[in-house]
Amino acid sequence: MVEDQVVLADSVARALRHEGMAVDVAYDGAAALQRTAVLDYDVVVLDRDLPGVHGDQVCRTLVARESPSRVLMLTASGTVAERVEGLGLGADDYLPKPFAYAELVARIRAVGRRSQPATPPVLAHVDLRLDPARRIATRAGAQLALGPKEFAVLEHLLTAQGRVVSAEELLDRVWDEAADPFTTTVKATMNRLRAKLGDPPLIVTVARAGYRI
Repeated sequence: MVEDQVVLADSVARALRHEGMAVDVAYDGAAALQRTAVLDYDVVVLDRDLPGVHGDQVCRTLVARESPSRVLMLTASGTVAERVEGLGLGADDYLPKPFAYAELVARIRAVGRRSQPATPPVLAHVDLRLDPARRIATRAGAQLALGPKEFAVLEHLLTAQGRVVSAEELLDRVWDEAADPFTTTVKATMNRLRAKLGDPPLIVTVARAGYRI
């Protein structure tokens, strides 16, 4: 999330985290370029009217780097000409301010899907079903009461299709900059998720490597 209005940026970040997303926040264009040089984000929500390094330049730089991150551009101007110009810079979507959080979340999910290999709309394994769009997970037909992080961990494991996923990868993809890499956050979340999934167990721990479905 790149937004120079601190209150708005932090408010949006809280809302997105509530939806199970991992969110890093940059309050100016220079910070955004530093972060995106280190990490490949699924989506960069980019305010266009940034002081210092303008949002347009941030977008151009991401395109020039051939960054895999998708760009959802925000601006106070919602004219057709402005939207066309923003998309012409390389943005994948464009949302004028003010916006509804529900629409922002929906657009981030839609744009984010383009940054990942194609996956089925409903992820499944044995009797487990997970619908990312509707945020519903069921096992043997019974709905599971998963918290946002539990849901996100399960979605990531299912998307990996049997590949071993390390705790470090889960911290990077499911949590965010606020997560302490030396805590037992991943292990504790995994224990809760396993308990809610029930028997027979579906998640395997691979010694010194991580977890897999």
